[in-house]
Amino acid sequence: MMYRLCALLMLLLSCRLVLAEAPATAPAADPAAPASQATAPTDKADVPDTPTDEETHRPVVDRIVAVVNTHIITQSELDERTAMITAQLRRQGVQLPDQAILVHQILEKMIMDEVQLQYAHDAGIKVDDTQLDQAMARLAEQNKLTLSGFKEEVEKEGLTWTKFREEIRNEIILSQVREREVENRIFVSDNEVNAELEKEKNQGNSTPDEYDLAHILVTVPENAPPAVIKERQKKIQEALNQLDNGMPFAQAAAAYSESPDALTGGDLGWRPSTRLPTLFVEAAGKLKPGEHSEILRSPNGFHIIQVINRRTPNAIANVNQYHVRQILVRITPETNPKDAQAKIVGLSGRIQGGEDFAKLATLNSEDESRNRGGDLGWISEGSTLPQFEKVIKTLKPGEVSQPFETPMGWHLVQLIEVRQASDSEDGKKMAARQGLRARKADEAYEEWVRQLRDQAFVDIRLDEH
Repeated sequence: MMYRLCALLMLLLSCRLVLAEAPATAPAADPAAPASQATAPTDKADVPDTPTDEETHRPVVDRIVAVVNTHIITQSELDERTAMITAQLRRQGVQLPDQAILVHQILEKMIMDEVQLQYAHDAGIKVDDTQLDQAMARLAEQNKLTLSGFKEEVEKEGLTWTKFREEIRNEIILSQVREREVENRIFVSDNEVNAELEKEKNQGNSTPDEYDLAHILVTVPENAPPAVIKERQKKIQEALNQLDNGMPFAQAAAAYSESPDALTGGDLGWRPSTRLPTLFVEAAGKLKPGEHSEILRSPNGFHIIQVINRRTPNAIANVNQYHVRQILVRITPETNPKDAQAKIVGLSGRIQGGEDFAKLATLNSEDESRNRGGDLGWISEGSTLPQFEKVIKTLKPGEVSQPFETPMGWHLVQLIEVRQASDSEDGKKMAARQGLRARKADEAYEEWVRQLRDQAFVDIRLDEH
C-alpha cells in the first residue's frame, strides 16, 4: 500500500499524470505566446532588487527564492518540495547529489511547472472542485483505499490533505495543457507508418525491440552562440566523467540532467524503438544492460543514455477496432465557436429525444461521412485523434456520446460495435503509429515548454542570501 502511494507521489512531481476524464474545452491559445503576457514584467529592472516591505517582514524561511512573471516562489515552498523529493529518492535507493545541486534542480522544476500553470490560467484551463473530487475518488480506488483511508496515508507522508488536493489539481491542469497544446496537434501519416515498418523490415525486426532506458539531457538553446554551446558541452562532459568514474547513473541524472525526468534518476521506462529518436535506438543497439553511451548530439542538446534492459516482444497484441458514426460541426475562421457549440448541443438534445442518429448525420454533419449517415467504418485503436479515441472507448454499443471538441470541431459519436482484429499487419501498424505519435508528442512537448520558459520573466534569487 505504501509503495503504491510513494510511487504516486513521485509521479505527481516528475511527470504529467493523466487524470481528467473530459477534454478541456477552453478556447485555443497560441502555444508560442508567453505566459501572463499582458502583466508579466519585460525587464529585470521591473522587479526590485531591494527587498520589499513584504519580504522584510517575512520570516527568513519565507524569503523569495524566485520570481516567475508575476508569481513568487518562497523558501518554505522550496524546502517543502526538497524534503519530499529527497525522501522519495532515498526510498528508491537513488544516491543523492550534492544538496546545492539538488535544490537548484528542484527549483528549476518548480519554475517549469509554474510557467505552464500560468499559461493554463491565461488560456482559461481550470479544474473545478467537482472534477477534483472525482479525481481524488479515482486515486483512492486505484490505491485500493477508501477516500478516508487514502487521506490518512497521504497525511502519514507528511502532506496536508489540502496541499495534496492542490497538487492533484495542478497535475490535472498540466496534463490538460499538454493534451490540448501538444498531443492533440500531433498527426502521424500513413506514409510515416509505412516508412517505419519498412525500416524495421530492412533491419530484420519482425517486432520492434523495446528498451528500458535512463537519460541525461543538457539542453542547448536554438541558435546558441559558440560560447554557450561550449559551456553546455562542458556540463555534459562533467556528467560523463562522473559516470566513467563510477557514479550511479540515477545520481548523475539527478545532478546534471535538465530533462523533466531528472528527479526520478532520468528513468524513461520501457519504450518501443518506434517511440525513441533514431539517435537513441542506434546507440542503445550497441550497449549491454547497465552500460551507458558516449555523448550524443541532437537539435535540442546533448544526451547520455543508459540501457537498463531490453526485450523483444513475442507477439503483437490484438487490435481493438470501433465501428462508429459521427456528426461533425466544423469550426472555421468564419465560424462563431459559440454557434457551432450551440448547434451540436441542439442536435444532441434531438437524439436524446428519440430522433434517428443516421438521419440527423445525413442532414447536418459537415464531413463526407454524411453521405453514409455519418458512418466512419471501423477505426483501429491508435489511428485517430487521442481525444476522439478517448471518447469512443467510454461508450457501449448503441450509446451516443455527449458533445465534445477536437481540433476538427464539435462532435457527437455513436458506437455501433467493437471487435478485436488479430491480423498481425494491423497490429504492427497500430504499434508503429502509437510509437511515432508518442515520440512526436514527447519531442514537441519538450520544445514547447522550453519556448515557454525562455519567454517567461524569471528572476532566481536562491543564491542572493
